[in-house]
Amino acid sequence: MLKIGVLGAGHLGKIHLRLLQQSEKFELVGFYDENQENGAKIAAEFGYKQFDTIAKLIHAVDVIDIVTPTLSHYKCAKVAIKSGKHVFIEKPIATTVEEAEEIIALANEYKVKGQVGHVERFNPAFIATKNMIENPMFIETHRLAEFNPRGTDVPVVLDLMIHDIDAILSVVNSKVKNIHASGVSVISETPDIANARIEFENGCVANLTSSRISMKNMRKTRFFQKDAYISVDFLEKKCEVVKMKDAPEVPGDFDMILQNAEGVKKQIYFSNPEVQQNNAILDELESFADAITNDTTPVVTLEQATNALRVAYQIIDSMENK
Repeated sequence: MLKIGVLGAGHLGKIHLRLLQQSEKFELVGFYDENQENGAKIAAEFGYKQFDTIAKLIHAVDVIDIVTPTLSHYKCAKVAIKSGKHVFIEKPIATTVEEAEEIIALANEYKVKGQVGHVERFNPAFIATKNMIENPMFIETHRLAEFNPRGTDVPVVLDLMIHDIDAILSVVNSKVKNIHASGVSVISETPDIANARIEFENGCVANLTSSRISMKNMRKTRFFQKDAYISVDFLEKKCEVVKMKDAPEVPGDFDMILQNAEGVKKQIYFSNPEVQQNNAILDELESFADAITNDTTPVVTLEQATNALRVAYQIIDSMENK
């Protein structure tokens, strides 16, 4: 089992600690939290070992799980990598693209692996449909959340929309060509609602909407491609696939047939792929253990996370230019 230590014991850090304690692939050595008083409470309540310095924790493990505020991701990753430790970093990978690129360079120099916590890649509804998503030409996403002060220190693009940016970049095999975006600040100093249109070189268009001041939560993405429509509900963990194929010569009584203006007939059929329920956070952490043990490429690489961050900042730049 790989020895792992957690940096940061806030809301998400506590979830990581609990899951790593249960993991069969990691041995949880302990954690460090900048707020030593908060750390002492968590150590007393759950029995995790609290370290009084980052250096001591890093020295005691093989892998560092960075679940600190985004502003400190780079600093923590730099220290861990230079000590020869593999790093799992919560999303977004860093505060700036420059910091992210330096993390990549350091990981290459010190020959360690890195993975970033874009957890929606491990959402069971996305996993159930990903192999069916082939050359999508229009994508629409809605990620709406009720207001929560946690996360409002960054624009909604870095807080929420980046999940969808990463998922889209993982299925569209093309470079970004143009980005148009607009955003509105309602409660925070940075935009709370944002809409972005990403145009890719292959003609695909993605329309993304994110809000953190909605009346209800929603996390839905729709993929449109030749002869198919795929809907993924990341929140409810459900999916639906609607496909079209050439209509049979003699349709059955219950077959759904569409005929276009040219007289071409298509049969529509629905399927609901089986969704295998999972714990996405535990799965992403354990997939990183597999990548280290088997010397394979992590599911969400440092480079992919940096690309998502780069696109996020292009969206923010587009909003600011307006």
